[in-house]
Amino acid sequence: MRTRLRRGDPDVLGELYDEHAQVLYRYALRVTGDWAEAEDVVSTTFLEAWRGRERLHPDGDGLRPWLLGIATNVMRRNARARRRRDLALARIPERGAVPDFSDDLVAHLADVEELRAARRALARLRRRDREVFTLVVWAGLDYASAAEALGTPVGTVRSRLSRARARLRELTEAEAKARTHVPVSVPVRVAAPALPVPGRLPALRPSTQESHG
Repeated sequence: MRTRLRRGDPDVLGELYDEHAQVLYRYALRVTGDWAEAEDVVSTTFLEAWRGRERLHPDGDGLRPWLLGIATNVMRRNARARRRRDLALARIPERGAVPDFSDDLVAHLADVEELRAARRALARLRRRDREVFTLVVWAGLDYASAAEALGTPVGTVRSRLSRARARLRELTEAEAKARTHVPVSVPVRVAAPALPVPGRLPALRPSTQESHG
């Protein structure tokens, strides 16, 4: 598949999507905590994979670490864009405080309290530690593949994962002790179906001209 992708085979993108979209989606959802953003990350990842196919190294095993690396870079760019946007919005004078309860709805995870606590704890990790934890623990990559996806040495992956696990243990234990009941102001949502995968992306099909270029 690697060779076919480098050659611009117009069918290989759909095959890549079928094989890797669910893993990419779960990874993006657990890093961002946002279903809509996770779908955008998946779409952008496959677009960038196609556009950068000629830069793909001809040798190697599976393409999953490469795709997860692209997804990681997409999410980092998105995070930087959000920070710039937030800084710009912070400069706008306030016209009165309007309460925003969106963060309290916990709409992006199944309504199981342990998962909520884990998600809140995960969001409090440093982003680089969160990326490593998600790739190794939830995406199932080994240390070498995670290092390839993130462009870091294996030793860095090990140290970040160790730090992430220790911090998560500390945060989830504190969360469990502090949690006594569900606040009455927080609506309860029916459990969402298990992580749906976005539909096939027809717009990703390359044009005839590009595939021969």
